[in-house]
Formats: sequence, structure tokens, C-alpha cells
Amino acid sequence: QVQLVESGGGLVQAGGSLRLSCAASGRTFSSSAMGWFRQAPGKEREFVATISWSGGDTYYAASVKGRFTISRDNAKNTVYLQMNSLTPEDTAVYYCAAEASADTLVVVLPIGVSGYDYWGQGTQVTVSS
Repeated sequence: QVQLVESGGGLVQAGGSLRLSCAASGRTFSSSAMGWFRQAPGKEREFVATISWSGGDTYYAASVKGRFTISRDNAKNTVYLQMNSLTPEDTAVYYCAAEASADTLVVVLPIGVSGYDYWGQGTQVTVSS
């Protein structure tokens, strides 16, 4: 059974930092793109960041570019999201996602919800002003 388990969320003051982790089990995702999304109350789930299977390519939503950094450790089957300079607008449940494809010949950076096949349960990030 494939599982993605997020951790590292919590309450932080504006301007602070958090590092989210997403540990995968049940299969290896070392050949698959992985990403982070977030969903605030009353809003749709939105793309945050994605990383290619090798970690050599990344893409960010404009709202987080320059503040957030996505990375991965394929040996640990884990993806990370370092979040700096947090603002109250970053408050949301953050979800980790992974695609099922393991085609390493093509660099894929999905930015839509439909581009991913596996999802974690989410971790709450709350930024106070």
C-alpha cells in the first residue's frame, strides 16, 4: 500500500520558517516527479512547488518563489519543502503528491492536481500575524 506522510507543520509567527517533510512508503518514487500543494479554508487546492525525479529541475508558484525551496532525497524516498519568510497568506493545509510514472527519459514538472496519482493526508501550517 502506497503512503505519503507529511510532517513538520505547525504554528509559526509571520516572518518565520518551517520545513515540511513527506516520507513515501509502499513503492519508490525515485523516478517520479513529486510536488506540494496547499488548500486554505474555502479555497481550492493550489499548486505550490514541484521537483523532477532527479531533483535537477524545480518549478514554483509565483506566490512562493524566492521564499520556498523544494528538495528531495531519493535514498530516503522523501521530499521536503523549506518555507521561509512566511506570511498569514501561507496558512493552509499542505499536501504532498507524487506521480505514478517512472519515465526518467522525460523531465516532468506537473503543476495541476490531475498530474499526480498519490496524495498524503496533509499537514496544517498556520502563520500568525
